[in-house]
Amino acid sequence: MLFSKRLTWIFAAIASVMLTVVMFLPASWLGFVVERQSQGRLSLGDVQGSFWQGSAFIGVAAGKTGPVTPLFPGRFQWRISPWLIVGQIKVELENPAALSAPVKVAGSFSQWQVSPSVLLLPPERLEGLGAPLNTIGPTGLLHLSWNELLFSRKDGQLSMTGHMQLELAEMASRLSPIKPLGSYQMAFDLRGTEADMQLSSIKGPMMLAGTGKMTNGRFQFSGKAWAEAGQEARLANLLNLLGQRRNDGEKEVIGLEFK
Repeated sequence: MLFSKRLTWIFAAIASVMLTVVMFLPASWLGFVVERQSQGRLSLGDVQGSFWQGSAFIGVAAGKTGPVTPLFPGRFQWRISPWLIVGQIKVELENPAALSAPVKVAGSFSQWQVSPSVLLLPPERLEGLGAPLNTIGPTGLLHLSWNELLFSRKDGQLSMTGHMQLELAEMASRLSPIKPLGSYQMAFDLRGTEADMQLSSIKGPMMLAGTGKMTNGRFQFSGKAWAEAGQEARLANLLNLLGQRRNDGEKEVIGLEFK
C-alpha cells in the first residue's frame, strides 16, 4: 500500500512537471511548427511571448541562419487555448495591418474551421519566395479573401472546402515600362482535394483570362493574354515573354498553358 501511494505521488509529480513545461513552452516552438508545415517556405521573425500567447511577423528566411524577411505588414498576434493538449483546437490570430478581421480556428486535429477574413499581400515582398516572382518584380495591391473554410485530415491527406478570391489591383512589373498593366481577379472553388480556379480581367491594358484545376496535388491551367485595342505595340515585348502566339477567333492572343 505504501509503495502504491509513493508510485501515485511520483506519477502525479511527473505529470505536474510535464504540464508546467507544456504550459510555458516558448513562442519559438510555434516557429518550428510553421516551418515544418510550410516545408521551410515560411518562418517566424522577432518571436515574442509564449507558444500559447505571443506575436511575431511571418516571413521567409534566407537560409537556416539568415534573417527573416517579412512577407506581410504588421505583427501577427496569436492566442491558443490550452485545450489543445486534449485535442481541441481554439486559436485566434490578429494583425490589424494585414487582416480585415481576426481569424478564428476551431475544431479538432482531424477537422477544423477557419473564420472569414481578408489578407493584404504586398506583392513586392513576395519576391522573397524566389523565382519567378523575383524576376517579374510585381507591384500593386493584392487582397486574398475567403468565406468559412473547412479543413480535414485523413490518412495523412489534407483537404479543404470553401471559396477564396484573390484580387490583384493596379499590377505592374519591372519587366514592363507600362504601369499599371491592369487589375485582375482569381476565384477558387475548393472541394476537398480538388479545386477549380477562374482568372478574369477587371481592366487592362493587358488582359488575362483562363481556367485551372487542381487534382491530387497536380495543377493544370489553360488561359490567354492579350492587349487592349490600341495597346498592341506597347505590350508586344512583354506578351512575347509569356508564351506562344495563337489565333483566338479573329484576335491574336498569347497562350498560357501549364500542365
